[in-house]
Amino acid sequence: MSEETRKNMSREERLAAKLRENLRRRKAQARAQSAEPASESRDNGLSKPDAQS
Repeated sequence: MSEETRKNMSREERLAAKLRENLRRRKAQARAQSAEPASESRDNGLSKPDAQS
């Protein structure tokens, strides 16, 4: 966002824009984080072994 655009926006509009930006960033982080441990979660030693008799 340019300096001039920020000056013309009201406080509420600036806060709303920052909230949207933060939400996008957090969603991207969550997607990246959920994709990484998918293979590790099976091998972390915390899951119960398969019960086969």
